[in-house]
Formats: sequence, structure tokens, C-alpha cells
Amino acid sequence: MIDTRLSGKVALITGANHGIGAAIARALAAEGVAVFLTYKRLPPLNDPVYPAAYDQARAGDASGVVARIREAGGTAEALEADLADPETPKRLFDAAEKAFGPVEILVNNASGWLSDTFAAAERDSFGRSLRRVDAETYERLFAIDVRAPALLISEFSRRHLERGATWGRIIGLTSGGPDGFPTEVSYGAAKAAQENYTMSAARELGRHGITANMVHPPVTDTGWINEKVAIAQAANGVLPEVAQPDDVAEVITFLASHQGRRVTGQVIKMY
Repeated sequence: MIDTRLSGKVALITGANHGIGAAIARALAAEGVAVFLTYKRLPPLNDPVYPAAYDQARAGDASGVVARIREAGGTAEALEADLADPETPKRLFDAAEKAFGPVEILVNNASGWLSDTFAAAERDSFGRSLRRVDAETYERLFAIDVRAPALLISEFSRRHLERGATWGRIIGLTSGGPDGFPTEVSYGAAKAAQENYTMSAARELGRHGITANMVHPPVTDTGWINEKVAIAQAANGVLPEVAQPDDVAEVITFLASHQGRRVTGQVIKMY
């Protein structure tokens, strides 16, 4: 059995009321980490291509995730917060510190995801609704997927340096990136920017004991997968199976662990 040496650490995880974020919270809590979950309840997508349960999960709070962690003997608290508000990062760190003490692991998981395009198509290859790139799609994606992670990293590092800490982990999640992301144009651009912020953090903060990495999950069943997506993955994926949130959480737990101490400045591509 591997000793991750995570017991007693404190983690702040964004977007943790369902899907990958919830799986990360459960995985870290199982290693003895006190997890502070943030989330924002979202309106339904009202798109028939998505299973109804996906809208329900997005609209829910994190009480079920917290309850499951506590039932398993873990430590967890949750707070709803709007990451589009630039004042939110400071409030989140204040709340997490009040609950558990200084945050040592930051997981930037939340996303303002939507599908947008420069082309004329109204649906993507999986039947999902598309809209044109405009000021609204830009503002939404860059507020949540770029500005919020950047400010969270800045607040994390400021507090780390001020208290003279020597151990820290920053882990973000990406999809798409610098090569472009057709039909998810603003999402891909925002994630590329987040990657760059995280790589800068790795280079600047390593001497202070902080590693910083990004994880690029494969197609993962967070509730949105339909039959068309599953068939495409089976036919074209490097690995044919659609991944589960726990698969991604395991990689993130490794990056947070003692075993991942020499891994920094990387975008870990999963298949």
C-alpha cells in the first residue's frame, strides 16, 4: 500500500457538487485530506441531447457529496460561490481557513463550459446545441476558466509565502488547449490560458515547495454522455471505454501525493 502522505492536508476544490470535482473530493478525503468544496448551482441546459439526470446534477448543491465523505469517515465542508465574481477567491480561502486551516492543495476544476463556434452549424457532431462566439460566450468562459483560476492561484501563493510554508500543490483541469477546440472555441481558448497561468506558477513557485500541473481528462462520463458519444469513443478513442470521474480523481490524487513531488509544469494527457 502506498503512503501518499496526504493525511492532515487541506484542499480547496472548485466545481465539486458532481462529476469529476465530487470524485476528486472523495478521493482526497479518503487519503485523510480535509476537503473544502465550492460549487454553483446551474440552470438546466434544456437540450434533449443531454440526459435529464445531468441537468439535475448541475442544479444540485454539494450536500450529498459532503454527506458521503463524512459517512466514510472523512472531513468536508461546502460553500456555494460564484467564481465570476473577482472577490470570490479571497472569500473562499478565508472560509476554508476558518473551517480547516491553511489550504495546501488547490484544485481548479470548475468550468463555465458552453459550446460555441465560428462556423454556421447549429449542432455539433454529437447533436449538442451550438451558438456563435460572441461577447457573452467570451466573458463567461474567461471569467470562470481563466480569471478565477488565476486569482485562486495568486491567493493560494500569497498566503503560502506569507506563512513561510514549504509544501503545496496546484492542479488544474483542461480540455482542448493551444491547438484549438472546434465547436468549443471559447472553452478551448480559456483552458489554453489557464494552462499558461499554471505553467508559470510551476516555474515561479517550485522553489517555495509548490508543484503546479494540469490534467487533461479523456472523454469522461460526468452525466452528459449519450449513446452517440459512447459509440464515437469506442470507434475512435485510443482507449475505447468512456472514462469515469474516479479515473481522473486517481491521477489528481497522485499529483497531490508525496509520490508526485517531482512532477511539475506538466499537462498530463489521459486517454
